[in-house]
Amino acid sequence: MTMKMLKILLVAALGVAPLLAAGQIAFTGTDREPMEVTPETNTGLTKIYVLHSAEGVGMTYRATTMNPVTWFVYGEGGGGYAQELLNVVDDPSDPLVSSIAEVEPERGYIIEEGTTRSYVWVTDYSRYPLHLSTIEADADGDCNTVTLHVDGSGTDIHYYTITGARKTLSRDLKLTYNNLTMQDSSEYVQEVVEDLQEGFKPTIVMPAPLCDTDFTLSGDRFMDYWGEGQLIGSDLWHTQAVEVNTTAVQASRDYKNEKKTQGVELGGSAPCDITFTSFCSDAVVHKEWQMASDEDFNNIMLRLNQDVVEETFNEAGTFYWRFIGSNADGSCESQSQVYKVTIGESELKCPNVFTPGTSEGVNDIWCVSYKSITEFHCVIFNRWGNKMIELNHPSEGWDGTYRGKQVPAGVYYYVIKAVGSDGQRYNLTGDINIIRYHRVDRGGGDDTGTTVVDPEP
Repeated sequence: MTMKMLKILLVAALGVAPLLAAGQIAFTGTDREPMEVTPETNTGLTKIYVLHSAEGVGMTYRATTMNPVTWFVYGEGGGGYAQELLNVVDDPSDPLVSSIAEVEPERGYIIEEGTTRSYVWVTDYSRYPLHLSTIEADADGDCNTVTLHVDGSGTDIHYYTITGARKTLSRDLKLTYNNLTMQDSSEYVQEVVEDLQEGFKPTIVMPAPLCDTDFTLSGDRFMDYWGEGQLIGSDLWHTQAVEVNTTAVQASRDYKNEKKTQGVELGGSAPCDITFTSFCSDAVVHKEWQMASDEDFNNIMLRLNQDVVEETFNEAGTFYWRFIGSNADGSCESQSQVYKVTIGESELKCPNVFTPGTSEGVNDIWCVSYKSITEFHCVIFNRWGNKMIELNHPSEGWDGTYRGKQVPAGVYYYVIKAVGSDGQRYNLTGDINIIRYHRVDRGGGDDTGTTVVDPEP
C-alpha cells in the first residue's frame, strides 16, 4: 500500500472533511452535458456527475498548480480502498491537464493535486432508465388517503460515499395535483401542490386532497435536464375527504363598573355575544353547530344547521360548542375544536356616597358595581319624591345633575329592579349621599387650607 493510499484511508476512517481542489473536471465524447449534483457535506464528496450514457466518455482534470496530479478510483468499499489509476494521460500541449480516455461509471474518483483533493462520483443514467406509462387514482379511497397506481419502471440510483456508505440519488419526480388550503383563518383557497418523489414507486399512498383533482407525474430531474422529461396524467378524481375550520369571536365591551372574570377565554359577564363561524372544504354537505352542557356532548341542548351562529348568552353556567361537517352519504366526518363558554353568576352592589363636581374623574359618577345583570331598571329620587334620573342599563350612572344643573348636596334615594344571569331577582332600595366640599385658603402659602363641607340644604 502506497503512502498516498494510506492518507486516503485515514481521511475516510476519521471522517475528516476533504480539502477541495479548485481544479476543473470535464467530460469528453458526449453530446449531452452531464448533470452535476452537489451531495450533502457528510458524504465527503465534492460532486456527483450523472452521465446520459458513459459509453465512449472520457474525463479530464485541469489543475490550478504545477503540483503532481494523481488519480484514484474506488467502488462500494469507499475511499479507504481506492486504487491508483495507471491509465491517466497527461496532455502534451497543456501540462495542467490530465485525463482518462474512458470513464468507468458507478465509481468514485479521487484526484489529488499536491495537498488538495477532489472527491467525485460518476454514474451512468442509461443503466437506470425511467419509463412512465399511466397513473390512476383509486375511486374507492377512504376519508383520509388516496392510492395512486403508476405503471412504469425506474430502479434506484445508488452511489457510495468516501467512507463506503451507500446512498440513493433522488430522482425528484414531480407529483402535481390541486388541494385546498386555509388562508387567514377565513376561507379555503385552491392551490396547485407539487410533491417531489425521491424514486419511482408503483404505488403511492398519500393524504386525500380536499377537492376534486387530477394527478400528474413528471420527470425525473435528470431527464428534465436533458429535455427528455416524461409526463403522465390521471382522470379526474372525486374527493370524499372533508375538513372544517372554525372561529369563535366574542363581542368586546369595556364598562368600567362591570366586574371582569379572570381566566376565561370565552364568556364572563352576561349578556355575552359570541359569533361562531365555520369554514368547510368542498365535499362537506351536512353542517351542524352543536351546544352541549358537557364536554363529551352526551347532552346536546341545541343544533343549528348553518355556517354562522350569533349567540347571546344570558344564563349562568358552562356551555360547550363544536361544529361537525360530513360528506353527502355521511361516511366522512370532520369535527372542529371544542369551545368552552363560561358565564358567571350575577352580582349587584350599590355605593351610598359620591362627590360630584369636586375632583374631576374621582368619585364623580354614581353607578352600581355589577356582573352578569341581564335586566336593569333604576330610578333616583330626591327627598320630596321628585325623579332625578332613570337608568336602564347597569353601565349607566348619575353625575349628580338635574336638567343640566348640579343638585344640592344631601341625601337622595334609589329604587332598583334587576335580573341576573342565574335567575336572581334584585329589588334594592337605599340612599345616596352627595357630598361637595372645597378648600378655603387660611394663608401661610403652604397649601394647608381647611376642607369645608357644604351643609345639607
